[in-house]
Formats: sequence, C-alpha cells, structure tokens
Amino acid sequence: MEAAVEQLDRHEDIAVTIADCTAREKLSPLIVERREDSDLVVLGGGDGTINAAARGLVEAQIPLGILPLGTANDLARTLGIPEDLEEATQIIIDGNRRRIDLGEVNGALFFNVASIGLSADLASELTSDMKKKFGKIGYALAAVSVLLRATPFRATIESERAKARALTLQIAIGNGLFYGGGMAIERDAKIDDGTLDLYSLEMRRAWKLALMAKAFRFGDHGAWREVRVDHAQEFHIRTRRRHPINADGELVSHTPAHFRILPKAIEVFTGKNAPGITTVEDVA
Repeated sequence: MEAAVEQLDRHEDIAVTIADCTAREKLSPLIVERREDSDLVVLGGGDGTINAAARGLVEAQIPLGILPLGTANDLARTLGIPEDLEEATQIIIDGNRRRIDLGEVNGALFFNVASIGLSADLASELTSDMKKKFGKIGYALAAVSVLLRATPFRATIESERAKARALTLQIAIGNGLFYGGGMAIERDAKIDDGTLDLYSLEMRRAWKLALMAKAFRFGDHGAWREVRVDHAQEFHIRTRRRHPINADGELVSHTPAHFRILPKAIEVFTGKNAPGITTVEDVA
C-alpha cells in the first residue's frame, strides 16, 4: 500500500492525502466530507470495503480508483484492474474513466451481486477471521458447510415482463460481471448496460451444483433447465418466510426485496480491456 501511495505521489498532477477509516459505517460520510478538496478517491480494499463507500460516491460524485486488497476482488476483475498493486495504481495514473451502474435492493447499494439463499448463508458462515486465516480457500470451506445444510425455499419472482413462483436454493441478481471469487453472473453481463441479470437455482439437491461448476465460471448456467434466468431493470422477490439478503458479501436486508438498477451512477477508473465494460463491439 505504501508503494502505491508513493507511485501516485510521484506523478506531477497528483497530490495524495491519506485518510484512515476505522469503521465501515464511517467510510461514506468521510468521502462526502472530503469531496470539496478532492478530485478523486482511491480505496484500498476488497468488495466489502468498496461497497461501504457506494452511498458516499453517489452523493459526492467524484471518481473512484481501486487498489484491490481484498480476498475476491470481483469488482476489480469486472473493471479490468489487476491484483498487482503497481499495475492497478498505473490504471489510476493513466486516467481511463467510465461511468458504471449500481444495483439497489431495499435501499442498499451493490456493485456486483445481491442474493437470497445459498450466498446469504455463505456470508453468515464466512467470518472475517476465516477470510484472514484461509483467504480464498475460506470461501470453499464455508461453501461446503453451507451446501451440506442447504434446503430449497419458495419464492415469487416478478419483473416487468414476467411473474413466476419457484422452489429455489438461491436467487441471485447481478449488476456487474463477476461475483463469488470469479464466477460470472451471466456470460454477456456488463456493469454499464443499465440491466440487472437474475438467475434462480430451481433444484431440490444442492449436490448437482458441482456438475454445473464450469458453467458458473463462464456464466453459462442459464443453459441448464433447472436454472431460471431473466434480465430487467427491476425485480420484486417475495418469500414465504423472511430470508436475509447478501449484497457484495454483506448482509444488508431481508425479504421481501425490491431490486432496481441505477444507471451510470458513479465514475470509476478502469483497465482498457475490462471484461465487464461495454465496448464498441458489444454495441454492434
């Protein structure tokens, strides 16, 4: 981190001011407080840290640079930002910026994905201590524990195009491309396309997910008959009993859930070949 600060400070057009934040809930107010004397904000951390800054970034409307220091770094992966800190810092110096969407569920903002079911259970299981001790392996250990206890639940899924009742293990709604340490929410998902991408795992046995691992890695899981997919700007999800909602790895609310897209909500520094950003070829 110190090397990244020095790299930024060496640039003639950048003067770095360091601000430490000791609690998640203080990050957005800190960004808003500093907006008058700052042209950009650089965050060192993972998806949870960046999620904590979302509300402040929307209000302050100053560009975000990311130094990926977390476990999964899914937003950085979507934006084409490498885990090498020197390369990530150079992206900020190069100044390639794009406006991206944010997702919102029951008033809570998210960059990558919000979900009900398995991922919310995983967020409860995957403690901070487990992340620190095991890193990415901690995700696998927690996932095994969650899958062994998994049971489907009943839900109603409603968008502007359709309404369906489902018996499901998980409903996930993505804004970006990557989540869960590199899985794709949908092969062609983009974080600036003004659309949310939904999938629902409508199977009775969680063990079948092991057969779908490759499909989830590349975002092709919608080809399986047990997986419902949809794309919309808004979704309403209701469940028979209250279920927690996980947004970017944090438990933020409970069902019933209202999801919506906030198009082009903030500006971020991105790599030039970011897989989760719309290109001329995508539009064509």
